[in-house]
Amino acid sequence: VQLRESGGGLVQAGGSLRLSCAASVSVLRLNSMGWYRQDPGKQRELVARIRSNGDTTYADSVKGRFTISREYKRDSVHLQMNSLKPEDTAVYYCNVQWQSRNYWGQGTQVTVSS
Repeated sequence: VQLRESGGGLVQAGGSLRLSCAASVSVLRLNSMGWYRQDPGKQRELVARIRSNGDTTYADSVKGRFTISREYKRDSVHLQMNSLKPEDTAVYYCNVQWQSRNYWGQGTQVTVSS
């Protein structure tokens, strides 16, 4: 599975960004799609995930601010990030699970200035 991410960048605190990840396989065949983030020197953490049945999971720190969604037409997953905070600064990675394997995107930098 190949993943192509887009949408990172620099934004002021309180602003919004939308991350997108296009998969090389049909969304319908994936067990889950999600986003993780990682700061230098820290462990990669789950931000949001959507399962094949539509169930979603969010990190407590982003609940109410971030929304994950799937787009069947483009075999993509999106992460709408609103009310961004400086602590949201990290490299964001797209993740999909297919046939018991994890696949990762190359990562996209999100920087939130105060």
